[in-house]
Amino acid sequence: MGEIKAEAVPAVPLRQVFARRLLSLAGAALDLVYPPACAGCGVLTGSKASLCPKCWSRLAFIERPYCEVLGTPFSHDLGPGILSADAIANPPPFDRLRSVALYDDLARVLVQSLKYRDRTDLAPMMAGWMLRAGDGAVEAADLIVPVPLHRFRLVWRKFNQAAELSRALAAASGTPVLFDVVRRTKRTRRQIGLGPRAREENVRGAFSITQEGREKLFGRHVVLVDDVYTTGATVSAVTRTLKRAGVADVTVLTFARALPGPI
Repeated sequence: MGEIKAEAVPAVPLRQVFARRLLSLAGAALDLVYPPACAGCGVLTGSKASLCPKCWSRLAFIERPYCEVLGTPFSHDLGPGILSADAIANPPPFDRLRSVALYDDLARVLVQSLKYRDRTDLAPMMAGWMLRAGDGAVEAADLIVPVPLHRFRLVWRKFNQAAELSRALAAASGTPVLFDVVRRTKRTRRQIGLGPRAREENVRGAFSITQEGREKLFGRHVVLVDDVYTTGATVSAVTRTLKRAGVADVTVLTFARALPGPI
């Protein structure tokens, strides 16, 4: 038998090896100063951006049975395809809504940590749960689109939490994300403290599609990402803008859903 020759393995440049070791040492040093801790309560854990068992039990996941359109949880199973009274009386412009958890207790802590405390490291963990909550919608979609921030608010906040979740969701699913196809052209008031009608009026005409967006969105199935669904005013306004641009199907996917509780 002939001798089997091993294939040559390309040499890794010394500069690259040094850079990797430096990053590894920097990461280890950072772990010593700021050891991995639970994102909910701060108790030490074995991995970054994770939850301890106690905090995990506090997360009120939204599971089936729920309304197939609004994702509103039901207290008992009413059969396949059942819609909530609100979905029947007030059909939303989007095709379906899915969320990970009710917006109370721990979910609120996670959202506010990401949004206001610069905890962008939480985005991959939260996006992983969003992928599961999407129930196949993300994998079936053509594109992921985050709800945009106005440029002035983006400068003040430094990043868009919906964009961070979208980026992590794209990495987890393989579905591409487009960041600049929808723009917030109207500087709106913060939605916190506004009633449903005031929220709707606040975001009326606030969004537009870029020229690139008109070319890339037409006929597509889109997952629209935001951190929290409250009254739906913002995602509904974005959805109407997307539909006018020819988007065929919109799934709204959020981490949390504001509800008084399961019905």
